[in-house]
Amino acid sequence: MTENLGTACPYIIISLLLILFLANFFHHKTKKNSATTKLPPGRRGWPIVGDSISWYNAVASPHPPSFVEQQVERFGKIFSCSLFGKWAVVSADPAFNRFVMQNEGKLFQSSYPKSFRDLVGKNGVITAQGNQQRKLHSIASNMMRLEKLKFHFLQDIQNVMKKMITHLHDNQVVLLQDVCRKVAINLMVNQLLGVSSESEVNEIAQLFSDFADGCLSVPINLPGFAYHKAMKARESIISKINRTMEIHRRKSSAAVGNGVLGRLLEEESLPDDVVADFIINLLFAGNETTAKTMLFAVYFLTQCPRAMKQLLDEQQSLRRESGEMLSWQDYKAMPFTQCVIDETLRLGGIAIWLMREAKEDVEYRDYIIPKGSFVVPFLSAVHLSESVYEDALSFNPWRWLKQENQEKRNWRSSPYFAPFGGGGRFCPGAELARLQIGLFLHYFLTTFRWRQVKEDQMSFFPSARLVNGFQIQITKLCNHSLTHIN
Repeated sequence: MTENLGTACPYIIISLLLILFLANFFHHKTKKNSATTKLPPGRRGWPIVGDSISWYNAVASPHPPSFVEQQVERFGKIFSCSLFGKWAVVSADPAFNRFVMQNEGKLFQSSYPKSFRDLVGKNGVITAQGNQQRKLHSIASNMMRLEKLKFHFLQDIQNVMKKMITHLHDNQVVLLQDVCRKVAINLMVNQLLGVSSESEVNEIAQLFSDFADGCLSVPINLPGFAYHKAMKARESIISKINRTMEIHRRKSSAAVGNGVLGRLLEEESLPDDVVADFIINLLFAGNETTAKTMLFAVYFLTQCPRAMKQLLDEQQSLRRESGEMLSWQDYKAMPFTQCVIDETLRLGGIAIWLMREAKEDVEYRDYIIPKGSFVVPFLSAVHLSESVYEDALSFNPWRWLKQENQEKRNWRSSPYFAPFGGGGRFCPGAELARLQIGLFLHYFLTTFRWRQVKEDQMSFFPSARLVNGFQIQITKLCNHSLTHIN
């Protein structure tokens, strides 16, 4: 979920790529040409830029694996090409993808642009390496264990969802992409910092928007550049985190509340700068995954009335008396909802590829991947492969009810379905994200019907999104028959 980042102008992205190409061209290290070094088959592409333009065109389209699929037909499921000024080994092979993820920190390490590393911070779980990464990942996983979801998150999430409903009005035309983004930032600020004040949440939301816009920008720290604005937003967010830490420390432990930050201060001993980066990392990763998956789920359901009806029937059966919260048992009684979430993640997963770098010469099968090469497990190429999933490009949540897909469906260990990554960088907030998405679908579908106002399509670069924001007109369901939903 963290590999496709923020929103940025294509011209800025292309400028950044050109800078990277030239920098690597003029500082290119001598490559090993010995007979023992055998890269996977592939092509060089254009001088300097390599295949980066073809790559960009593919991932900016509704079908991001298109470039990879073309190369797989020519060279096989593991191939080499030139991306971002360096040699890259790209994989649509499930076994190799899993091999890369399982060897995180040993043979491979994560690789991010400078602007992203600067903004999310060196001490966060996304960018940290080695023992520090393992320690922070363990802390994040502990903070989001299932029992903590039940007791610390379930009610807070529903309070945010109910607030969302009150802010949406009958016959209102909205960009659902913006609605989902606002819901997600409310959720993350509430759960991470324990902040519920609407004015403060809105302020942090605007800062976070500026922050995210700079994550793939040209790293020029001068007024007028997105990177400069994003760094200023980072300073403001850290200032807010530091003030929240001071408040927590002045309170008794009983008054700290349920926010992750409060529990982190109680249960762990970390320097303040590490805590700040830790929270920023979770804020960024959680917001990106949750908002986009909520959006894509509604988008796919709108195009599939049969799935919409079955999901509504399931959610309507859980409808409580006015004001009553859903219980954990209610959440666990949503099997078709979970199928919808899995199918949305398969078709519209946020982390469609991972970017890694070989820490040493890596031998795999008959290939040797040189130290310093990019290694790109292209997860979406597996998720959308006809050899793995029948009618792979269709939204079909019922596929996950079939026995033959049960093993593939284990997203913690399956090489065929890895929407939350894997290995040492498996997303620690995966269960929390699914809980948030499931509850969003419950409250949105049982409160509104909608009509799509403008045609739309998916794009995955620089981040997963709907090009036109998914413009819909919403109507309160209490005024209409459920059979009219489309």
